Amino acid sequence: MVVTLKAWLKNSDNAVAKQLFKFAKRIRNPQMIVIPVLHHCLFKLHHLVLFVFSEVLRVFYYTPLLKSQVKGSKKQLCLYSGLPQILGPLDIELGDNVRMSGISTFCGRYSDSRRAKLLIGNNVDVGWQNAFSVGTDIELHDDVRLAGRVFLAGFPGHPIDSEARAKGLPDDESQIGAIIIQKGAWLGTGVTVLAGVTIGEGAIIGAGSVVTKDVPSYTIAAGNPAKIVKQIPQGV
Repeated sequence: MVVTLKAWLKNSDNAVAKQLFKFAKRIRNPQMIVIPVLHHCLFKLHHLVLFVFSEVLRVFYYTPLLKSQVKGSKKQLCLYSGLPQILGPLDIELGDNVRMSGISTFCGRYSDSRRAKLLIGNNVDVGWQNAFSVGTDIELHDDVRLAGRVFLAGFPGHPIDSEARAKGLPDDESQIGAIIIQKGAWLGTGVTVLAGVTIGEGAIIGAGSVVTKDVPSYTIAAGNPAKIVKQIPQGV
């Protein structure tokens, strides 16, 4: 009934239907008058309440939960925006002064021979929507910076052979490998790093790049696949 009436109002050439349709469009999205002082204060109060509530959750709930699942000194951990998702068999070790988005996923590959290991050093930033697929090891050395949506792909999750994929078989050992991000390196937004890659000390990876091979220290790499575009003088 309602759908039929709506279709008639919208499509009919009848003058009454057209007027009713215009009236319906005006009343379906009512607007309240903005009272500047009142609504400005409510806006500030809204954000204050959200901030206090999120800080209470961060300090007394999310941070202790994560610390209970990881090893390392893990002093002064700053966890924001919730609790990271940890999947599969994975040993995690955190250093000091790590800043980490709770909107992150850490996944360890199932293996009969050994557990996957994620090592995060001191003074490391793990940005929003980062995803780590740990095949054997992933190491983030001291002072590493990862922007948002960084993907460290230590294993693909599926074999190369299509018939093996159809059977649900695991990926091949040749497809997995360690990923090492050395001291002071910086990965821009949307960077993907494939298995077996080492990114050198102080290197910078441009946003959206796909890193398929090792990047030397103190260089800037960008593109898909990432290539060296500039040298960085040490100490700059």
